[in-house]
Amino acid sequence: MRTYAGHSTAEASNELYRRNLAKGQTGLSVAFDLPTQTGYDADHVLARGEVGRVGVPIAHLGDMRRLFRDIPLEQTNTSMTINATAMWLLALYQVVAEEQGADITRLSGTTQNDIVKEYLSRGTHVFPPGPSLRLTTDMIAYTVSHIPKWNPINICSYHLQEAGATPVQEIAYAMSTAIAVLDAVRDSGQVPPERMGDVVGRISFFVNAGVRFVEEMCKMRAFGRIWDRVTRERYGIEDARHRRFRYGVQVNSLGLTEAQPENNVQRIVLEMLAVTLSKDARARAVQLPAWNEALGLPRPWDQQWSLRIQQVLAYESDLLEYDDIFEGSKVIEAEVARLVEESLAEMGRVEDMGGAMAAVESGYLKSRLVASHAERRARIESGEERVVGVNAFEGTEPNPLTADLDTAVQTVDPAVEAEVVAALREWRATRQEASDRQGKGDPYVHPTVAQALDALKDAARSDTNLMAATLECARAGVTTGEWAGALREVFGEFRAPTGVSSAPVTTVGQAGTALARVREVVELTARDLGVGKLRFLVGKPGLDGHSNGAEQIAVRARDAGFEVVYQGIRLTPEQIVDAAVAEDVHAVGLSILSGSHARLVPDVLERLRVAGATDIPVIAGGIIPGGDAELLRAAGVAAVFTPKDFDITGIIGRIVDEIRHANKLDPLEVPA
Repeated sequence: MRTYAGHSTAEASNELYRRNLAKGQTGLSVAFDLPTQTGYDADHVLARGEVGRVGVPIAHLGDMRRLFRDIPLEQTNTSMTINATAMWLLALYQVVAEEQGADITRLSGTTQNDIVKEYLSRGTHVFPPGPSLRLTTDMIAYTVSHIPKWNPINICSYHLQEAGATPVQEIAYAMSTAIAVLDAVRDSGQVPPERMGDVVGRISFFVNAGVRFVEEMCKMRAFGRIWDRVTRERYGIEDARHRRFRYGVQVNSLGLTEAQPENNVQRIVLEMLAVTLSKDARARAVQLPAWNEALGLPRPWDQQWSLRIQQVLAYESDLLEYDDIFEGSKVIEAEVARLVEESLAEMGRVEDMGGAMAAVESGYLKSRLVASHAERRARIESGEERVVGVNAFEGTEPNPLTADLDTAVQTVDPAVEAEVVAALREWRATRQEASDRQGKGDPYVHPTVAQALDALKDAARSDTNLMAATLECARAGVTTGEWAGALREVFGEFRAPTGVSSAPVTTVGQAGTALARVREVVELTARDLGVGKLRFLVGKPGLDGHSNGAEQIAVRARDAGFEVVYQGIRLTPEQIVDAAVAEDVHAVGLSILSGSHARLVPDVLERLRVAGATDIPVIAGGIIPGGDAELLRAAGVAAVFTPKDFDITGIIGRIVDEIRHANKLDPLEVPA
């Protein structure tokens, strides 16, 4: 039983972890902030506004020591949601455990370490697919020999569903990722053939459970059957224990609503039941979001509520006491068989392309997810798919839970970033001294920071396993940004395909439809301005890689007749403004879900002012509390949209209206 937690500083997160463990939590699930996830130090230009917001900043060994102070790692199962920099965080974790006197062969836990879904959904990738797969392979080979109870990779279909994946796509793309990883480990020669069972036995999965109870439960049964077949037939794994499909679940956050957020509680319960009620498809670990995650960062009390939901199921109900209660159901068996058949067919298509990595680089996987997500959004907008409190049963009594929105979510003190940056600079100034002190009584002479980084780069240029050099960097006091920066020098950096240009049209603008009316207004406005097409820049400032919303806005704007400028994720305000001016756009849309809107959006506004482009309206979207939305509008933002604004066509209409207003054109009728 876990809650995904971490924020502000290592000290604050340590206090939160110890408090949660005292409440009955049985494992830790560490959330890292975006600079840590993407390999930047807190004082990097891209880290502005992002430090400590969506997780804890960990820049070096000192931070990791403080994060786990008074928590015995040998006795703790720790899950770390970390991917591109997974090797680095595991090295820091191991060194802290060694300093505690732990036997590292007894360390248990998981590093997520699934880079494919980062290219497709979360956007915290750093290196190209080839080098990323090498880092994963080296980690797996190292842990099998040195930390045998550790799960070195958590194949993560959770975020595929968040990005729009159907159950078939979720199964197929997660399995294709697992095949790519296992093939790479087998072909690397680092693990003897007789030990491949140990590798397969430590592969775990992290799955999404949506609100469609029967479909989700059947999905888990299909996952298990396909995994058993793949590991037996492709890799010759005979031991049934090694072939067991081992998975944990975070239930669906995509379906949590800002409107009537109290309904999220029953959604969370239903989704948890889908992965616990059926014994033959029961999760090994469950972590639940909080009811208010669509509003902002959950408070400790909200996380406690989610933990108590699990505890009531486990300790009060009898749901876990019986053999599989769905065994023998013809309905369930037919649905499982369908999912298995269709998933294997999609896996075959990916295999024919050269595997998961090739399908990432070609843009196939991303375009399929963008299209699936667009289809789902269209069903919600049309009312075909009902969401209670959003497009159905919208009337509501005043909500006491959100009566004071400023206290309904956790807030991160803006001063935290300055404190973290100051502490980081102090570490850099004193780290060799600290390393020397740590090594007193140890006959081993630790390398300097420069020596450790040079050794890392030399290892990266060869086929040497990178874990040993990474551990030396950790012991020497290297920072997260320095470790990732050294590998960037050797491996380069990767910008993943956006999937927007290749996404098919999913909302047909037939005569009389809302999209047809918006398209007409777009054409009229372009004519009034004397241009061929209206140009709309969709920007993702900062390190927030959750691009689903931005992609859907970009696709719908394209379908409405805009020329869309979308360069993907991880841009500085400077880059966004430069592109807006160079492309002579008529509006800028900024999408931010990490909480950094209060700093980054005004930065874009100010840079547009300096560039003399104040006639370009700026629209903001994301998880933006009401008070922050008022401040953004007061600063000059033309409109603010949040998750409750599900009508994307209506949003595009509002954007056209703002373009007309900014250019002093008479308003035209657009859909509400």
